[in-house]
Amino acid sequence: MSPEAQTIPQLMAQRCREDADVEAIVSDDRAITYRELDAASRVTAARLVAAGATKASRVGVLMPNGIEWATAALAVMRTGATLVPLSTLLRPPELLAQIELAAVTELVVIRVFRDRDYINDLEAIAPGAGTHGSAAHRHRTLPSLRHLWTWDGLPEAAASDRLMEALEQRVRPADDMAILFTSGSRGTPKGVVHTHGNALRATRAGLDSRCVKKGSRLYIPMPFFWMGGFGGGFLSALAVGATLLTESIPEPARTIRFLERERVTLFRGWPDQAARIADHPSFAAADLSSLSPGSLDAVLPPAQRSEPGVRANLFGMTESFGPYCGDRLDVDLPPSKRGSCGRPFAGVEVRVTHLEEGWVVEPGVRGQIELRGPNLMRGICGRARSDVFNADGYYRTGDVGTLDADGYLWYGGRLDDMLKIRGATVYPSEVESGVVAIPGVERAFVTNVIDDGATERIGAAVIGASCPDLADLVREARDRLSSFKVPTVWLILRHLDEVPVSSTGKVDKAALQDLLRTRGVSS
Repeated sequence: MSPEAQTIPQLMAQRCREDADVEAIVSDDRAITYRELDAASRVTAARLVAAGATKASRVGVLMPNGIEWATAALAVMRTGATLVPLSTLLRPPELLAQIELAAVTELVVIRVFRDRDYINDLEAIAPGAGTHGSAAHRHRTLPSLRHLWTWDGLPEAAASDRLMEALEQRVRPADDMAILFTSGSRGTPKGVVHTHGNALRATRAGLDSRCVKKGSRLYIPMPFFWMGGFGGGFLSALAVGATLLTESIPEPARTIRFLERERVTLFRGWPDQAARIADHPSFAAADLSSLSPGSLDAVLPPAQRSEPGVRANLFGMTESFGPYCGDRLDVDLPPSKRGSCGRPFAGVEVRVTHLEEGWVVEPGVRGQIELRGPNLMRGICGRARSDVFNADGYYRTGDVGTLDADGYLWYGGRLDDMLKIRGATVYPSEVESGVVAIPGVERAFVTNVIDDGATERIGAAVIGASCPDLADLVREARDRLSSFKVPTVWLILRHLDEVPVSSTGKVDKAALQDLLRTRGVSS
């Protein structure tokens, strides 16, 4: 058996040896095998190198999901340059901030997507920086940026095969592979730096729990420029030789036809993404019998769905390159462990420390979750190592939880989301769990609402097509929550799209607070 690949060039070589004729990616109406993807990404890598990209380059890729994105990303990583996936949802000022923070030196963009002209966007924030090809001079707003190309405008010149082989052989596990942007619910985006070695170790560590294996036909609607799509989809398929099914613009009716035609075996993503598919009128007649357990429950036949809470809640973050804790998604947890996130994966040490003093707490005691190990990020753009990791080498996640005596992790919310209501500590996740248990409530988002800069109250935005009215919501919440945890500001929404999200896909807490303050009803 071949040794595990520790770099992207090694992984591509392994796929060509073992799975050359397997479909690597099926995107909309196109498919590409691992042999073809290897050849296409190699040609693109040669063009990038011939045009000036080096191992020291940080190459931004601003494109939607698809075969072209995969080709461009692999091309960057094969040369030893650092990939910087950029969100197609970014507004011009956000795009500028991320290009600056990551010190992007080369930028590959799709010119137009969903009526957005990204060259015009770049010109709007940095006039002159949107010039195609080589920059005649460094732009004062983006001094690191040397080259800008549209995807269909990459130079035709190619580096020699001998040069490309030498470059790939020089890529080491400790070399930077990608900078992925994430943000807390309240903070600004941060660029998380991952190496080839840590990213591939972390990806492999979670494959069994996520039921991804050779032969899987994995559909994941998450964008590749976010951790869920990049690690949970793209690299997961690449790691085992699975087939990745993806769409540039998911839309329920079209997605259902796509999944049926392509005989999807595993549907992963956010639960609400599966719920949208299941709610569509054409879903009932679709033949998705190829789906296997481990897929999101909403798209599985009723007989295959798990009972609420009996499966592990996979838990992770961009800093850990996806899930670092979990259990198999097709197997029920022991009764006493239901509601937990499962146990830490190999390659990550997890400990819980006192919220104020920082010492390690006893099993079952709530505290801050800290991580250490070879699967974690190398660092964060613009921050010294001592600002990211403590003296013991642990990363302080800002997440609150408990670790029991058997090593199971229980998530308890974000440290910066902790509320103080009439002197009592309240975590939004606790309130959300209670509110979601109310019949008719599908999702709940809880935060604090401050009136006139003084009084702090609990606000809840709830979603559900058959959600109870306000009086019933309050009554049901009082039956499930301690009196001081019951929300006193409510907002009933009918669709998830009404909940404000940031450019990194997380709930925008500041915008949610404004929504509750302006449209919420007091109880």
